[in-house]
Amino acid sequence: MSTPTVIIVPGWRNSGPGHWQTLWCERLGHVVRVEQDDWLSPQKRAWVNRLSETILQVRGPVVIVAHSLGCITTTHLPLEAAARIQGALLVAPADPERRGVLSDFAPVPYQKLPYRSVLVASGNDPYCPVRLAGAYARAWGSEFVRLNEAGHINVDSGHGEWPLGLALLQSLGADVTPVVPADATA
Repeated sequence: MSTPTVIIVPGWRNSGPGHWQTLWCERLGHVVRVEQDDWLSPQKRAWVNRLSETILQVRGPVVIVAHSLGCITTTHLPLEAAARIQGALLVAPADPERRGVLSDFAPVPYQKLPYRSVLVASGNDPYCPVRLAGAYARAWGSEFVRLNEAGHINVDSGHGEWPLGLALLQSLGADVTPVVPADATA
């Protein structure tokens, strides 16, 4: 079986420098990052289409690593793209029904995902109550990892490399061995 490609799916406003998603893109092999045309005014159709295109362009299995609105985007995927997913790490999902700018993504699908998934949420995430994240996990058939006082699990809440996330990613079958830069071997 081939090593799955990791597809990084940032949320609203993208994941900037220092964010664990950005750091993983820089340090891991077999990684593709989804780039949206509009990070500030997200539209469900455009975001889902871009993610679906990205998945279908990759050869072999994929593991999704989604953050915030990226989690919700992932749950809206059509079956053709979802069938290519080996697993998904869904971190700090958004609540599009609570934030007007994200309302195009509501209602959130509440059916079991056709692949293994791990949902990570924080007890004090300002963008999604932990009870709602738990309801998502139950509906999606996701393993639920609840962190205490971890905020939105981003740079603002002190999450840089985020070793726990890497361990969870590895549990989904992804290769988390850092890529050694060519000049480091000299």
